[in-house]
Amino acid sequence: MVYSKAVDNLLDGIGDSYANWNGAMATPDRVNQFRNGLKINSGRKFDKVIEQNRVWGFIAKTDGVHKGIPHKKGDVFKAAGWRAPAKWSRGSIFDTNSNWYSWTGPNYL
Repeated sequence: MVYSKAVDNLLDGIGDSYANWNGAMATPDRVNQFRNGLKINSGRKFDKVIEQNRVWGFIAKTDGVHKGIPHKKGDVFKAAGWRAPAKWSRGSIFDTNSNWYSWTGPNYL
């Protein structure tokens, strides 16, 4: 799968997770507002996934090493802060399942 398509699938999955979590309060307007608040800020090594005014997580743009741990292109990290990903990968945008994240961010280890 192409990287950009996999990122789009991740954003759709985050929106679906929000709609499912919010249940009866998930009006189409609220879900659309949430989905429209999701965006990608491209960096040198990582793409930052932003939801409204907070960092949802980071996506590795290439294979490499982060904080001494090797990672693959498409690996997703929790945010350690506004500018940096946490140490360990939580999943990959190329995974077919979505049990490693929710609308609030990548799951804890």
